[in-house]
Amino acid sequence: MSKRLFSRDFSLMVLGQIVSVLGSAVLRFALNLYVLDVTGRADIFGLLIAVSAIPAIMFTPLGGAIADRFSRRNLMVIFDFSSGAVVLVLIFLLSTGNAPIAVIGVILAVLSVISSMYQPTVQASVPVLVVEEQLASGNGVVTGVGALSGLLGPVLGGVLYGIVGLNALVAASCVMFFLSAVMEIFIRIPFVKQAREKKLVPTIIDDMKLGLRYVVREKPAIRKIIILAAGLNMLLTPFFIVGIPYILRITLDSSENMYGIGMGLMQFSTILGAVLTGVITKKLVLSDLYKVLLVIAAVMLPMAFAVTPLVLGAGYWPSFGILMGFNAVVMVLITAINIFAITSVQKVTPNEMLGKVMAIIMAVAQCAAPLGMAMYGIAFEQFSGLVYVPVLGACLFTVAISFVSKKLLTESEM
Repeated sequence: MSKRLFSRDFSLMVLGQIVSVLGSAVLRFALNLYVLDVTGRADIFGLLIAVSAIPAIMFTPLGGAIADRFSRRNLMVIFDFSSGAVVLVLIFLLSTGNAPIAVIGVILAVLSVISSMYQPTVQASVPVLVVEEQLASGNGVVTGVGALSGLLGPVLGGVLYGIVGLNALVAASCVMFFLSAVMEIFIRIPFVKQAREKKLVPTIIDDMKLGLRYVVREKPAIRKIIILAAGLNMLLTPFFIVGIPYILRITLDSSENMYGIGMGLMQFSTILGAVLTGVITKKLVLSDLYKVLLVIAAVMLPMAFAVTPLVLGAGYWPSFGILMGFNAVVMVLITAINIFAITSVQKVTPNEMLGKVMAIIMAVAQCAAPLGMAMYGIAFEQFSGLVYVPVLGACLFTVAISFVSKKLLTESEM
């Protein structure tokens, strides 16, 4: 790999991401497991996740606009310090016994807003810190870091949740956020201040409009990728966010340790997908994405079989093994095509537009995700005794998205 890929600044950004995202993973795991344990209901669990994500939709385009207008290093520092401050408030509320489910939902919503502005900043920084030939590898590293933190978060959280409790895990995540902010102070990210004729707020609004116009009128290929991303985030991705945790914790009645291991396996599969992206997508073109989606749909069929009464009646391990084994294959493929799509967009987007374009992609995907999470929450609650039904539903949705992808994307794209 190019030496520049592992330059001091890129490496420091990656290290800061490991610390920050690990803290976030520990926090999400602790709060989600706490909510699921207290309520025992998939519909409330899915609704809480969906509602907490909604405010972020409004702020993602804002995050993209300011990522192109201000120092991305400074923004990372501010966002991590802000997350740490919010978690400090949660620690106080938990210590005084004033943290009901609704309050936890508000805290998750605020953290989601901060994260929604943080992520476009990171994505826009990668092309500046690596050469174009290593852009896919750089994106893979960033994705792998998130997945690695997600892997360690559930595994550590699963063990520590039953030993030290919720409060200690929340405190650990708070320390992680502040530590990451301090590390990011020393990152050097090239920044050229853009001239502006208007005051700050009108300028930011104009920047968001500029990004939208760029995607809609100047780059129709990006617009089609956004439509595809919206479909995936409404009909497929929420299945893994809501469905897999519900199956592991409620249907299979997994212990804290096994739940953490199961969720960790998902993250490990994401890491593997990030590592294998170059191999999987080496000869892939956008017009062939539908083929990968059809493979994903086929692989999900054994996952539905794993939670049928026949397999569930055979005991815990057959269901767990089949479900998580084929789920790993799906996660590898999803990760690879996500990185491939992001890299394709970054290569044709000017640096001064990167933050805005990345933010638009994320915002549209986030618009679709809450509906999907609520939908799957209701579906798993209604079919709590026949959980293979919503799994088959997710499989059929993926087939439908593959046909849409075939129609939208052509050989001439990008």
